[in-house]
Amino acid sequence: MNDNDTRLQRLQQAQAAVNNILLGKDRQVNLAFSCLLARGHLLIEDVPGVGKTTLAHAIARVIGSDYQRIQFTSDLLPADILGVSIYKREKDVFELHPGPIFSQVILADEVNRATPKTQSALLEAMQEHRVTVGRTTHRIEEPYFVLATQNPLEMEGTYPLPEAQLDRFFLKLHVEFPTREELHTIIDRTTTEHHVEVRPALQRDEIMQMQRLARMVPVARHVQDYAVRLLQATHPDLVGATSKVQRFVRTGASPRGAQAMLLAAKIRALFAGRFAASIDDIRAAAIPALRHRLLLNFEGEAEGVRTDDVIEEILAQLPEAAR
Repeated sequence: MNDNDTRLQRLQQAQAAVNNILLGKDRQVNLAFSCLLARGHLLIEDVPGVGKTTLAHAIARVIGSDYQRIQFTSDLLPADILGVSIYKREKDVFELHPGPIFSQVILADEVNRATPKTQSALLEAMQEHRVTVGRTTHRIEEPYFVLATQNPLEMEGTYPLPEAQLDRFFLKLHVEFPTREELHTIIDRTTTEHHVEVRPALQRDEIMQMQRLARMVPVARHVQDYAVRLLQATHPDLVGATSKVQRFVRTGASPRGAQAMLLAAKIRALFAGRFAASIDDIRAAAIPALRHRLLLNFEGEAEGVRTDDVIEEILAQLPEAAR
């Protein structure tokens, strides 16, 4: 067994540890780890109480990195996240008192409860892995991973995330409501003295090595072309747009959507022990990679259209080979 096989085995152990805490969410856990290996950030949305925060906590613990939770509220300020520069008279300099953003793993809990000004404090850190306070730019130690949870916008006290910030999330996941049997297990665990201990299963260097390995997985030109055509089909004014796209979509996905699909496809192939990504891998990554990057027009929002349905129509109609 070579070093790469050993790392993948340890990654599978880490996934199993999270699955042991969050029952019945194997696919969401798999995609969350894909996000980590792609050096991306994860957005999890659903109603309260279905395990969004539990998933984020469990992943942070098995990663074994420096971890901070930021509870977003309406009165949270950018300085509460970034930190502040304080003048030191004895040294005649300003010194940064770093905020929680400088941790390697960030849980941004209920991120859409903060005002847009505060939400925007995450933009530079998520994209550039650095923070500018005053006139000084500070690097954030790698690996850097933001897991953000949000409640549906129709709930009281929420603000929509800016389009630029949504685009910086690699994937967006929904944590479905537990099944009957899963609810029984959850109740048994949380109403008794039962405790599941989670220990770090991955080290910092291992994560960074696997991140490099994921980008080395090859993608054939026709597979990449499928992802490009899929991205173009999300734009109502470009070739391949379906009837739902033309009717309900205001703005299609950005080029980051194609990057996310390709990287997620590479990692899916890696998890499966294959040496190259396939079109099926692109299809599997399409919805979580694009659902938050499609902006609906007024008609689409008024009729309650889901971006997942729009993407599914594209996947059903888009041919594998270019015509």
